Amino acid sequence: MLSLLVSCFFRAIYLIILIVVLLSWVPIFDIRKEPIATLVKIYMTIMAPFKAIIPPIGMIDISPIVAFILLQIAEQIIVRALSSFGL
Repeated sequence: MLSLLVSCFFRAIYLIILIVVLLSWVPIFDIRKEPIATLVKIYMTIMAPFKAIIPPIGMIDISPIVAFILLQIAEQIIVRALSSFGL
């Protein structure tokens, strides 16, 4: 049961990252207005460690891709560990 909750938490993080990245390509959205501002705050909190390590390549920021990969690996490790304990 706990492993399902952890999996849902990671899915929410993936969704937030995806939404903010997609909205960054559309100039009509003002990121200072709610609820987008809240999503951007969460996104920046999650992405801060990745952006500190991975610099943009020209105009392309690959940190969300790296974040997706590393978060999926972390999710799999945590969910498998919880499942092995029957949680």
